Amino acid sequence: MARIAVGDVQGCLPELRQLLKQVNFRSDRDEVWFVGDLVNRGPDSLGTLRFVRALGDNARVVLGNHDLHLLAVATSSSRRLRVDDTLDDILSAIDREALLEWLITRPLAVKKGSDLMVHAGVVPQWSAEDVMGLAAEVEQALRADPAKLFESMYGNRPDRWTVTLEGFDRLWFIINVLTRLRYCSADGRIDLKMKVAPGSQERGWIPWFEAPERRTSGIRVISGHWSTLGLVDRPDLLTLDTGGVWGGALTAAALDSTARWSLPCRGYKRVKMSVSSD
Repeated sequence: MARIAVGDVQGCLPELRQLLKQVNFRSDRDEVWFVGDLVNRGPDSLGTLRFVRALGDNARVVLGNHDLHLLAVATSSSRRLRVDDTLDDILSAIDREALLEWLITRPLAVKKGSDLMVHAGVVPQWSAEDVMGLAAEVEQALRADPAKLFESMYGNRPDRWTVTLEGFDRLWFIINVLTRLRYCSADGRIDLKMKVAPGSQERGWIPWFEAPERRTSGIRVISGHWSTLGLVDRPDLLTLDTGGVWGGALTAAALDSTARWSLPCRGYKRVKMSVSSD
């Protein structure tokens, strides 16, 4: 059985199908890991959800910020689509409820052996075991009362982890880290506004994976979310968002070998708009 990880699809279903064909993925034999953001901005979010859901247990999926945005709009009366969202086809689909029920039960983190998959990043204070336990807290809240969680989900505070965080502050910090993080300070304070490539950030901020004494440095963290970062492939890190929906590429990586594949994408969004779900 091969294990293949795929970067942010964001509704680019034609490219996903072509890439899986290129890597010789077999749905009756292999496992494909999706780093989140299956939907939004691309042309076929509905088809992407249907396709990945049909893979059953052969697909390992973590939730990304765009997936959570879809669930928030579908669940909470106070959340609305943004001008550049491409989610209407899901919200009006005949199988909408089945798709959303499947999506909301996806985890925020997956761990297998020495691999840990999240959508965005991890603060330096957390071990892999911490990540799995904290992700499970959010997953439980999502399944228990999603509307209540989504009503309180948006914002950039708190910006620092402490074990004494409680309630929605605790849940929202966990969600922000696992689905939106790019930069943090050396001591783990997070910034969620900067999206630039490393080297262009404001003074005092570092990519989350460069934080000293990061407790997940002994395993491989697999993530996406950061299109301006692109592919980083090293023993402790594999980042796979190479900007497919923006005209970059959709990237896949064999998790048990050095094989890597990159498929140029059409570029459904040419310019990032100022209104964004991050």
